[in-house]
Amino acid sequence: MVGVLIDVTRLLDRALQGRRPTGVDRVGLAYVGHFRWRAHALVRFAGRWLVFGAADSRQLFEWLLAPNAQQANRIRWLVGRAYALNWRHPTPGSILINTGHSGLDGADYADRVRRYGLRPLYFLHDLIPLSFPEYARPGEAEKHHRRLRTMLSTGRGLVVNSDATGKELEAYAARLGAIVPPWMAAHLAPPGFPPPASRRPMPEPYFVVLGTIEPRKNHLLLLKLWRRLVAEQGERAPRLVVIGQRGWECEQVVDMLERCETLKGFVIEMPGCDDAALATWLRHAQALLFPSFAEGYGIPLVEALSLGTPVIASDLPVFRELADDIPEYLDPLDGMGWRQAILDYAMDTSPRREAQKARMAAWRAPGWDAHFERVEAFMARCFG
Repeated sequence: MVGVLIDVTRLLDRALQGRRPTGVDRVGLAYVGHFRWRAHALVRFAGRWLVFGAADSRQLFEWLLAPNAQQANRIRWLVGRAYALNWRHPTPGSILINTGHSGLDGADYADRVRRYGLRPLYFLHDLIPLSFPEYARPGEAEKHHRRLRTMLSTGRGLVVNSDATGKELEAYAARLGAIVPPWMAAHLAPPGFPPPASRRPMPEPYFVVLGTIEPRKNHLLLLKLWRRLVAEQGERAPRLVVIGQRGWECEQVVDMLERCETLKGFVIEMPGCDDAALATWLRHAQALLFPSFAEGYGIPLVEALSLGTPVIASDLPVFRELADDIPEYLDPLDGMGWRQAILDYAMDTSPRREAQKARMAAWRAPGWDAHFERVEAFMARCFG
């Protein structure tokens, strides 16, 4: 079947485990939603590549876009049936879309792409494991090297989330003496949030930090600042709402969240938060705090600005690409600068906050329609 194949292995695995979509998964789901009517699902399972027919692909795609526990066994049955009965290989010339980096670190992936004569379109989210290996899991840097070698050696086209990521890729390839396939940057859209509730979720002024708790996100800076603010101001101190699951190598942050008595009642941890609740928490916050040391994109920044919420963020090139001079930018190590910005934005009438809201007036969030217009035009150039 010549056409488009979408590798949904990562999405299917995570959905069947009942795990909430990450930022990488949300991109994959957007591609499934866009291409589902003209694509077939590909699942890598037990050493084989399973290509699903049109009807079964529709079922897989629809379930991925709206998973539910009642139909999970049906999806497992579809995969099992395909493994037992479906021995067809991808048709040579098919376009293979992989948006989640999934499987690309294995040598078998590139071998099969060549053996089946596929034309891959890869999505590259970032090069953080290589640029900042100290913030990645042990062994992740070498895995990412292998992923990028697969992209560079077999990709017919690469989509990246920002010009900043594309320039990093070019610099990486230049160091290897490798040729970069044609690439194109297309910004990512925020989720289609439900309307936020008009009522504030808490009466006190509060700030939000959003994302998986891991060293790169710099939660420790904020928790240390909050301990000092509470010691100085007592009940007048603003609150900090930490939205995100606990990740890896974040023991110091977890220790403070669990054992620092000073922070009790002033720092609220929310490991799970649906889109409706997230929209409400963000909309009424004094600001989103985004003190990361490195980001490939920064969807929380886009989410906050799309809801009219100010942002105080690290001064990273990708943030300036996305939001120009709208947010307040600070060095992620400038503790005193962050402290002063938080105090200023916590005021009932904050000149700095009002100035940012005025700068925000002309900003427009990226949209998926514009994203896929660029992707479709790029695919036409790459694949004809």
